[in-house]
Amino acid sequence: MREPNYRFFAFAFVASSLGLQMLSTAIGWEIYERTDDAFMLGLTGLARALPMIALTLPAGTIVDRSDRKTVLAITQFGFGVVALAFALVSFTHSPVWMFFALLMVSGCVRSFNSPSRGALLPSLLPAERFENAIAWQSGFFQFAAVAGPIIAGIVIASLGGAWIVYVSTAVLCVGAGVAALFLKPRAVIRTSAPPRFRDMLSGAKHIWREKTILGALTLDLLAVLFGGATALLPVYAKMLQVGPVGLGALRAAPFVGAFLTAIWLAARPTFRNAGATLLWSVAGFGVCMIIFGLSQSLWLSLLVLGVSGALDNISVVIRHVLVQLRTPDEMRGRTSAVNAVFIESSNELGAFESGLVAREFSPMISVVSGGVGTLAVVALVAFAFPALRAMRRIDETSEDVRRAEFEEEEHRRLGTEG
Repeated sequence: MREPNYRFFAFAFVASSLGLQMLSTAIGWEIYERTDDAFMLGLTGLARALPMIALTLPAGTIVDRSDRKTVLAITQFGFGVVALAFALVSFTHSPVWMFFALLMVSGCVRSFNSPSRGALLPSLLPAERFENAIAWQSGFFQFAAVAGPIIAGIVIASLGGAWIVYVSTAVLCVGAGVAALFLKPRAVIRTSAPPRFRDMLSGAKHIWREKTILGALTLDLLAVLFGGATALLPVYAKMLQVGPVGLGALRAAPFVGAFLTAIWLAARPTFRNAGATLLWSVAGFGVCMIIFGLSQSLWLSLLVLGVSGALDNISVVIRHVLVQLRTPDEMRGRTSAVNAVFIESSNELGAFESGLVAREFSPMISVVSGGVGTLAVVALVAFAFPALRAMRRIDETSEDVRRAEFEEEEHRRLGTEG
């Protein structure tokens, strides 16, 4: 936080994250109030995910060939325009399909947001401060993710409508865009040659070669696809009879745990057994989802959601630092784009899967089976990616991982012979 560049970046990040969390809470509440259908909540995830999946590769390539600061600012202004459109649709009680159309537009904007932000941050700070900055960034996001749903819930309960939440989001996102324009990143290598399809695939190829990154992203994709319960929180708020304020509390609970964890991570040294820590944190997340799915108490639900957020944040920090530190600067936009589609599509497709299972069976079966699926995913990834399991430090090289694997195998062989 001593770097002026990072202060502008942090302000833009907090403002945008706060607004988008408010927006997401209000959309979930309004759609469920108008349709009373869990599957419609799942469709919101699908509407966001489809444009992101389609635009990921070109978005990453454009970010690497453009001024990343400008791209980031444009995305924030784009979010502001979309939020104003949501306000108009809500205020005029327009058909529900218009919400889904705007969600798809929002997904297009998001496809550029994460790659530009992820690629820009390393050029704002010295390398030795990067891991600490990621922890702070995670903390800022958790703060916004706690405050956003609570503010949205209070506003909706007080005014009886969501349109003012959307207007507030627009103001925050425009402020984030203005702050982004004041950033002064160091120069990075860019090419002016026209983008080729081969260039677009280079980020995916880099991830495929780096087995630790591939394993971490696969773990996140599948675990969140099965284990996420966020989309069904409006349903649980109704089941627990806690209203929009209770919905805000349920949405905020994971981020309270994550925020406290982020403060702890920002003050601690680098992980020494990062691979094992990542796997165990995701397994714990799955257990929390099982307990939440079975809970009929608001306080127990809030507690396990808080613990799940704390565990999830550990995996987020490890994965984010891993991707950025093991990617060349000139490829960070494309690699961040692939990383973003893993994260965002797993969240949104997970929402669709949750809504579909909830409609066919029940919300409880949807959440509990998702937690069981997460545990199965952890076991599968631990077996399929020994490089990830053996990883000790996040910043160690591929040669370090291979050496550690060889030493582990040698140790086992000697133990067997003895």
